[in-house]
Amino acid sequence: MRIRVLGAAAGGGFPQWNCGCPGCRAVRDGTRPTTPRTQSSIAVSPDGERWWLVNASPDVRTQLADSPALHPTGDRTTPLHGVLLTDAEIDHTLGLVLLREGRGVHVHATAATERTLRTGTGLLTTLERFCPVTWTEVVPGAEHDLGGLVYRAFDAPTAKHDRFAPPPAGPGTGTDVTGTDGTGRVVGYRFTDPATGRFAVHLPGVQDLTPAVLAEIDGADLLLVDGTTWFDDEMVRLGLAAKTAHDMGHLHVGGPGGSLERLDGLRVGRTVYVHINNTNPMLLDDSDERAEVEKAGAIVGYDGLELEI
Repeated sequence: MRIRVLGAAAGGGFPQWNCGCPGCRAVRDGTRPTTPRTQSSIAVSPDGERWWLVNASPDVRTQLADSPALHPTGDRTTPLHGVLLTDAEIDHTLGLVLLREGRGVHVHATAATERTLRTGTGLLTTLERFCPVTWTEVVPGAEHDLGGLVYRAFDAPTAKHDRFAPPPAGPGTGTDVTGTDGTGRVVGYRFTDPATGRFAVHLPGVQDLTPAVLAEIDGADLLLVDGTTWFDDEMVRLGLAAKTAHDMGHLHVGGPGGSLERLDGLRVGRTVYVHINNTNPMLLDDSDERAEVEKAGAIVGYDGLELEI
């Protein structure tokens, strides 16, 4: 199994166009060592020839251009076979519209995500005006065979408000309301090589590492996990927002109760942080936070990182 990190930053990228935080300033003026990153997405393949995106970021065109394995193999023939979505967030789905030149887009998503993309943001409806769209329903807990690669989604805890979700339907309307209780709103994915049993977990957004989530992660050969902020109140400290990471549906990385501490001792081959917000000091190569991550044996993800299990 091959995995390529297409974009390692959270929404807005790094640097974010309207942000003057220390990290964004360092990218622009070069006063501290760091590397720009595009918005969160990975590509996964069983054989290096057939690829699926996990989330389609607003930077998807640049990300595909920077990935030779994903370049066209003929006039309009592409190794890209579909897109798996972890949620309906704009940062993870806006790139779908940028794939409109293709012969069609195959989207794998939960019922909750599909409903939001149709009746909330309208992205799928818009995309269908340009090209055929096929949809495979992702059911948390159920396995789906991609041919040499099997995925299974699992629910990631979140209390984040879905601003685009349609209002719940009333009893007896015949309308599917799956996901109004949080089920299927945000998921992680386990990708397993059926020939070897080795597996990778992609979890770019998670509010809490509950026992159920830890059970999904334990034993993974590779974990790509939410690295949005270092401190829970990071955005508040910088005067950039009134919400904590937890309020925004994410678990912070550093300090007591952070993911770095809570993942310690878990049976994981390699841990890579992705979906990293521009404010997170571990993006700075010379920061104490970067040193702490590396001391723990984890990797601060970056665009173009190639992984194989």
